[in-house]
Amino acid sequence: MKDVYILGISAFYHDSAACIVKNGEIIGAAQEERFTRKKHDFSFPHNSIEWCLKEVGIQTKDLSYVAFYDKPFIKFERIILTYLRFAPIGLKSFMMSMPMWLKNKLHTRDLIRNELESYEGTIIFTEHHESHAASAFYPSPFKESAILTMDGVGEWATASIGIGKNSEINLIKELHFPHSLGLLYSAFTYFTGFRVNSGEYKLMGLAPYGEPKYKDLILKELLDLKDDGSFRMNMKYFNYCAGLTMTNRRFSKLFGGPPRKAETQITQREMDIARSIQAVTEEIMLKMAKYVKETTNQNNLCLAGGVALNCVGNGRILREKIFKNIWIQPAAGDAGGALGAALFVWYRYLGNKRNTNGIKDSQRGSYLGTHYSNEQIEKALKKYEIKYELLAKNELINKVARLLNQGNVIGWFQGKMEFGPRALGARSIIGDARSQQMQSKMNLKIKFRESFRPFAPTVLKERCPQYFDLDAESPYMLLVAPVKKDKLLAQAKQYAKGFDKLKIKRSVIPSVTHVDYSARVQTVNREDNPLYYDTIKKFEELSGCPVIINTSFNIRGEPIVCTPVDALRCFLRTDMDYLALGDFLIDKRLQRVSKDKLKYTQYLELD
Repeated sequence: MKDVYILGISAFYHDSAACIVKNGEIIGAAQEERFTRKKHDFSFPHNSIEWCLKEVGIQTKDLSYVAFYDKPFIKFERIILTYLRFAPIGLKSFMMSMPMWLKNKLHTRDLIRNELESYEGTIIFTEHHESHAASAFYPSPFKESAILTMDGVGEWATASIGIGKNSEINLIKELHFPHSLGLLYSAFTYFTGFRVNSGEYKLMGLAPYGEPKYKDLILKELLDLKDDGSFRMNMKYFNYCAGLTMTNRRFSKLFGGPPRKAETQITQREMDIARSIQAVTEEIMLKMAKYVKETTNQNNLCLAGGVALNCVGNGRILREKIFKNIWIQPAAGDAGGALGAALFVWYRYLGNKRNTNGIKDSQRGSYLGTHYSNEQIEKALKKYEIKYELLAKNELINKVARLLNQGNVIGWFQGKMEFGPRALGARSIIGDARSQQMQSKMNLKIKFRESFRPFAPTVLKERCPQYFDLDAESPYMLLVAPVKKDKLLAQAKQYAKGFDKLKIKRSVIPSVTHVDYSARVQTVNREDNPLYYDTIKKFEELSGCPVIINTSFNIRGEPIVCTPVDALRCFLRTDMDYLALGDFLIDKRLQRVSKDKLKYTQYLELD
């Protein structure tokens, strides 16, 4: 029987990506930003497609189907009708957006044909929230499940609920633009001085420093929230339908002043606003989840869409025990739409049977990206005259564990790159979670980012219940859970305000305990990532602690590293102490090469 290769593509709006599926199995997936080094690159994913084809060893003529993750003509209809509704307001925004639409977006089919020159097969366009739903359900371990998708906006839908059974997905209800939980959260991201589509994590991280003093105001003035989680927004306060900003003067007046300018001081107002909109978001997510449960009567829930990256809200849904089990697509945003579109074609369009054991998902740990042999890595090390030590696997594990126990910060570049926004122990920076100083050191001297932002822990799966109130696996770092009370140190000091909370040593793992005594947990098991697991296990033998810091291998404003040269450049630009690059260990103190000599290297140049 001839193999069926399906290429999934997402592009043009946020985090373009490509995914390759062979006979229903996810073989590879990667975001375009990793190759171009442009964070959240939304251009057509030329490099991602090229890599996907190379990963399975085929040419474009060998593809069976190509799937695109939304329907551009319906989206264009929504944009035109929205501009007409607000005309003549929005003329500048209209003039800025039309060239991109007329040049590329309306001609997506032709663009795909031109990019895949020898491909003559079928191109299938799924609806945006169908792609999200497929990315949530099909890789999940569940034979049956409720589905909840939430994001900014697709064609018209901003949220959807549905049911997945075997190979079928049926979406039964939608919330429509301009009423959108994703855009609501982005509006507050903008107002508090962070960049829309990338600063939402910062807003979520800022929330615990404030009080929810504006929550009632938001629910009274900005939203008409129903019991089922649906809502209507009071659009007189928002500007995103036709303007160049997310909010307007009425919004500013309501919250006591203009938006914070980027990079200026964060005040208590921003902290309280962040806490308030996070509280509202969690309430909406909980209401939606409860309504989905009542409507579908399913025991399992699958989540996708950009809002599903709100791991605090996800944790609330889990702790409320609305569903017995929850599975969240690791690449929940637009990048995951490429994966969802490809799987939609395999299961729904082609009608193939879906097999699952109810326990293990088919996401392969989300380790779906680029990977390099020791020979390729050594080629880069020699080219740039890097001094290194080549170690056997057990030697690398033992030495890295000892270095962690001594307080060193280590770049960790191993195996296949993660698909999605989280570093999961393949392209990570790791450190000792017991260190009180490690959070500020890694934020200011390595990540070059705001000191208030929390770091996440990786914990051995079997040790998780000893440190966190989490009764589920969290391999994709998409659930926030409280740190166990017997691990806390500062319950009596909760009177601290704002950033003064950072000065308190909160737990026995202070560098990964946020100021509200929670953590964004990644559990790791030996099956998915044996090298990472064994290193943490050895660290536990030395330190008595099965928890380490895990943050993404990048600096502020840049994507996670993709190539060995990317890793070397990032390593040399920061105060990391060591770099574990494949089986090579690199000591910063021994290096004399300038970071400026490490020029941008295409991922294929190391072949």
